[in-house]
Amino acid sequence: MAKIQMKTPLVEMDGDEMTRVIWKMIKDILITPFVDLKSEYYDLGLEYRNETNDQVTIDSAEATKKYGVAVKCATITPNAARMTEYNLKEMWKSPNGTIRAMLDGTVFRTPIIVKGITPYIPTWTKPITIARHAYGDVYKNTEMQVKQGSKCELVCTDESGNETRELIYNFSDSDGIIQGLHNKDKSIASFARSCFNFALDTKQDIWFATKDTISKKYDHRFKDIFAEIYESEYKERFEAAGIEYFYTLIDDAVARVIRSNGGYIWACKNYDGDVMSDMVATAYGSLAMMTSVLVSPDGVYEYEAAHGTVQRHYYKHLKGERTSTNSVATIFAWSGALRKRGEMDNLPELMDYADKLEKATIQTIEEGVMTGDLAALSSIENKQSVDTETFLVEIGKRLKLLVEGN
Repeated sequence: MAKIQMKTPLVEMDGDEMTRVIWKMIKDILITPFVDLKSEYYDLGLEYRNETNDQVTIDSAEATKKYGVAVKCATITPNAARMTEYNLKEMWKSPNGTIRAMLDGTVFRTPIIVKGITPYIPTWTKPITIARHAYGDVYKNTEMQVKQGSKCELVCTDESGNETRELIYNFSDSDGIIQGLHNKDKSIASFARSCFNFALDTKQDIWFATKDTISKKYDHRFKDIFAEIYESEYKERFEAAGIEYFYTLIDDAVARVIRSNGGYIWACKNYDGDVMSDMVATAYGSLAMMTSVLVSPDGVYEYEAAHGTVQRHYYKHLKGERTSTNSVATIFAWSGALRKRGEMDNLPELMDYADKLEKATIQTIEEGVMTGDLAALSSIENKQSVDTETFLVEIGKRLKLLVEGN
């Protein structure tokens, strides 16, 4: 069987711990037997990030801009314990945060639905995609503890040196805390365009929600920028595609989401998206069954799993113990990247392969072969919990039959 030929490389970002182990297995079992894989490889494992002073993360983001498509393995964002464990020079920043900032991207996370795993909200028969603005707000905040008697003000100094002051609070009766948040019109506009483009690409309605009735300037600015860009650039295209842009308050959106059947994109500010993506993932079954793609407004795509490096399983793996680690989200990161590469390069056979890889993965689970976490959730009778590698081998068997047309 001739392998599918690629025209342009995609950027491959390797990662850490158990997901790094799975990464190689997926390539060896599910990809390279079928595709003559062309990739520009970057090792984002914590050891090499430390060795290069995190330059490798910057290089991988620049390469993603160049080639337009990347696939990323889960990586460690170090804390104090990791500093000691890996003997780090410094507490390196999150690679995801660095890449998101450099690509000016929006994160879209979508649950993978399979028979036998019923969402905790049974009306959710179609996936809900969370679009998370990946810049600013509390993630780039400045915060202080203040003593009783302090007067705290928000001060803005313009280019001419003129000051504008607003009282935050006069702490006359108690110690307290304050924090300052910011965002940029440019980043909000990029967020809006990424959301509208993704909606057109996937032919789904898009909802956007903030709390502009309370935050009359900060959140209202998000609302206004979305409305301006939609009206001037996207309204006619949305109407032609038969899809809708809908704005509401965040609390109203939550109520509507719970009562809905799914099948749309829910755009959220940074913190809301962080929280709601985990809520949606859990309600559908598992964070390990969640796709994640970073999309820039100029059409650059970076695919990854929504979960972490599965540290506990990695330590078991190092001891030679059996693991049953769910690789579905990482498989779908590869399939998403390969499909997008095929779409950009006009390679229908590569897009077809990506579809079949996803189909084989879902088919394996729906036929009762799955990892331990899914077996605990699945209502399928006669299900079989298998180890990490066996699960991938079983997918490979079904993929081979699909590729051969059987």
